[in-house]
Amino acid sequence: MVGILHKSNVFVQRKYRSLFKKRISKQDIELLKDTNFIIIANNCWGGAIYQWLTRSYNTPFIGLFINDTCYLKLLSNFDFYMKQELQFITKSKYASNGEQYPIGLLDDIEIHFLHYKSTEEAEEKWVRRTERMLEEKDEDRYFFKFSSSSQEETIYKKFHSLKFKNKISFHINNDCKIQSSAHLRVFEREKDKIVNGVKLFKLSFLYVDIFHWLRHNEIRK
Repeated sequence: MVGILHKSNVFVQRKYRSLFKKRISKQDIELLKDTNFIIIANNCWGGAIYQWLTRSYNTPFIGLFINDTCYLKLLSNFDFYMKQELQFITKSKYASNGEQYPIGLLDDIEIHFLHYKSTEEAEEKWVRRTERMLEEKDEDRYFFKFSSSSQEETIYKKFHSLKFKNKISFHINNDCKIQSSAHLRVFEREKDKIVNGVKLFKLSFLYVDIFHWLRHNEIRK
């Protein structure tokens, strides 16, 4: 019965947000109008937030995804990697599905530009948005998000051990023992994996007030 009630409540809340999207978005835009923030995400979750708020992208982490190992390594030495010149490769070191999109390289970090048509487009937007990002000097205005299809607890522990103040992660593993208000279990999944970044953003409001987090640096469920 609890599971049925949860699904029913989720459906109603999602339907409400869908029907009144413009009104709710307008309220969120007004709430954050004087607030600058930089979102660093390993998939399209961050881009969906900027789109919801009709904001220009001031982060290069848009329309792409980064493998768990590369992402955590990048974050562990963030300043260094963000100063590296973007190169391009023709073959990923990870399992290939015949990718038809540009694959970038920051030193030894792979960037998969999933929603870009060419290396020229990927490079131009990466460089321009990185420059915008680096204009923000206040570290408290950087917000880091992580979700992983692997669901290994050690990966999430590594993410939460990073020095950054503003971190949030999402998982579907019922056995995960990480005790943190910034580590959230979501019930929705695609087969045995967490939903993609865009869907995850649409579901995030069920679990956490994202816009309160961006404004006040505080996780409020």
